[in-house]
Amino acid sequence: MVRKVLYNMLLWLAVPFVALHYGAKMIGAGKYRKGLGQRFGILPSEVLAGMSGSPRIWVHAVSVGEVTAAAPVIASLKDQFPDACIVLSTGTETGQEMARRIVTAAAAFILYPLDISFVVRKAIDRIRPDLFLLLETELWPNFIRYCRLTGVKIVMANGRLSPRSFRRYALTRFFWKGILDAIEEVGVISETDAERFRFLGVPADRVHVFGNAKYDSLAAQASPSLHEEIGARLNIVPGDRVLVAGSTHEGEEEVVFGVYRQLLATHADCMLIIVPRHIERTQAVLALASQNGFVDTVTMTEINRGRKRDGERIIVVDVIGELFRVYSLASVVFCGGSLVPKGGQNVIEAAAWGKVVLYGPFMDDFWEERELLEGAGAGMTVRDADELLKAIRNALDDPASRDRRGARGRRLVAANMGAAGKHASLVGKVLTGKR
Repeated sequence: MVRKVLYNMLLWLAVPFVALHYGAKMIGAGKYRKGLGQRFGILPSEVLAGMSGSPRIWVHAVSVGEVTAAAPVIASLKDQFPDACIVLSTGTETGQEMARRIVTAAAAFILYPLDISFVVRKAIDRIRPDLFLLLETELWPNFIRYCRLTGVKIVMANGRLSPRSFRRYALTRFFWKGILDAIEEVGVISETDAERFRFLGVPADRVHVFGNAKYDSLAAQASPSLHEEIGARLNIVPGDRVLVAGSTHEGEEEVVFGVYRQLLATHADCMLIIVPRHIERTQAVLALASQNGFVDTVTMTEINRGRKRDGERIIVVDVIGELFRVYSLASVVFCGGSLVPKGGQNVIEAAAWGKVVLYGPFMDDFWEERELLEGAGAGMTVRDADELLKAIRNALDDPASRDRRGARGRRLVAANMGAAGKHASLVGKVLTGKR
């Protein structure tokens, strides 16, 4: 009770600051306007009307990465329970867009409600799930408490705790112990994650190591048809040399443009596709390109509106949900969020296409994936612009070695498939009581 009161006091104290932050985003960038009522537990009648079938499973995937993991888990759940009603919530609009594209087995898509007591009560009472399935690790105390109060079973799938997240949870372990007690079973990616959950107080018999469901999704999605479609759209043909810089953050684009400028001195035919992690930074990225002397740029939005790329060296992808297929065009990949201390991004997306992946030293959130790729020779850490330039040149100059290394990475992704079915089976056992 004390923890609940303390949490809600802090929550309400934070409301004015959160409102100012998101209000500014809504006015300035137009974000968070869509589905605002859903965030307060107000669900459209057409969404509710589509919720038929049993059991009713509410799956939550915060954003694009979690949706990628959710897709094969949901497909496996639908195989186990053909009559199930699966409701998929996301915390971001970009995640929602991705979910509607790749999750075909869901009956309804909603935005996750704010973790305010009366809001979560309203949302849960309207949806009336038999089970709440949480993908990865985003724990909202009021939501979890009300699920427990109303008898909604809770399972975590594809659970992971990055070093940064684990440090935060460990410092407040006394608070999270009660929240984690409400989760009946926890499926995690690795033994390291399992150890961290056990340290936080989850009983050992509730923690199960199944692997990463994202491998299933990415391996299944990496199809020739996707590659051909994006190649035709961007006017890129087999044999073209392409550097893809994916999920870049502020401070990295300037490095990439500087490296690319030097690269052109020896590889004049190489193109650059740059995909900023946050598309609202597109204008800043275009300005950096201009400052570095590049005026022959085109955006994905312009291409999607009918402009044909005709000689432009640089494509800036300012559209959500294109990165995975863009990776298929790469001769070599740099994965961002890693030259600056952002924890890295998902290197497995590029590896699924058989690409050699370069990344900086700040891979805290994806250190296991980094180790897997480096063990297979398909990944490489670069510490600065000089090392990045050297690694790109080496990859471009030795295509046979590059292709062999990339193929090993792709086989690694395929070899790790099967986790989604295991996570889904855990859900099935909780639903049927056959644990």
